[in-house]
Amino acid sequence: MLTLKNDSLTVHVLDPAADRDRLGTRYCTGGFIFQVEDHDGSPARGNLLSGPTYPHSYNLFDGQGAPDAFQPHLVMDQDPDGTPVRVLGIGIGVIDAKANTVAERCAWEVKRGEGVLSFRTTQSAGTWTFDLTRTLTLQGRTLKSETTLSNTGSRHVAFQWYPHPFFPLYPSGECCRMSVPASLPHDSPGYELLDNGFLRMKHLPWTGSENHLQLVDFPCTSPVSFVQKHPLTSLITAVCDYVPSRIPVWGNRFTFSFEPYYERNLQPTESARWSMTYDF
Repeated sequence: MLTLKNDSLTVHVLDPAADRDRLGTRYCTGGFIFQVEDHDGSPARGNLLSGPTYPHSYNLFDGQGAPDAFQPHLVMDQDPDGTPVRVLGIGIGVIDAKANTVAERCAWEVKRGEGVLSFRTTQSAGTWTFDLTRTLTLQGRTLKSETTLSNTGSRHVAFQWYPHPFFPLYPSGECCRMSVPASLPHDSPGYELLDNGFLRMKHLPWTGSENHLQLVDFPCTSPVSFVQKHPLTSLITAVCDYVPSRIPVWGNRFTFSFEPYYERNLQPTESARWSMTYDF
């Protein structure tokens, strides 16, 4: 496990090589934020992030902490009926699509600095070639996750990227408030919008495998910031510096998450850079 640490926080980050048993076919393997530990206060507050099965178990699909993901995987080979056989996962490697396993992991160059971890990889398959850099910066109680993708091949690279921060549930069921006008369907089974602007989980406690995914309606015209209710720190803020194409929210009986999507179709020689900043 790699770490960023100061007087307030310790950020635990999965090592792309040493922590392979915790890395699957869904999340980017460089810059995977596994946990943020708060050692301010007396006693210290402890772990600030959660997960769909945290703290009872861990699995490769659900993950925990604040990972991020690229989709869809790029199809390298397929059966005559169009079923993918091998795909290229951005930030993951070559994937056996039928077995849903990583056949060839991308190699990351990892650099450590004062308050900084950076991860860089080059991936190639056929006419696809691109450079991917992930940089995590910790300053005080602020953690910035920045991504740069550069298309150096001869074929376009179409992708959707999304962060998936998992937060523990707030006792009242209140979740997040967005900086832009938001609305939900009146018949949403899982969530409602309160007069104070916060989304709230309905009919708590959710039990068993109950979970709800909901698209939030909002004007796709500006970057979005989030204020998240938290049982240990009261509030956490998150800011995306891009205009999201869509924002699903998801939760179960252990966790809640918002997922502001970033979508691009990079032509040859084009690059894109974007970031998420969390203030704990």
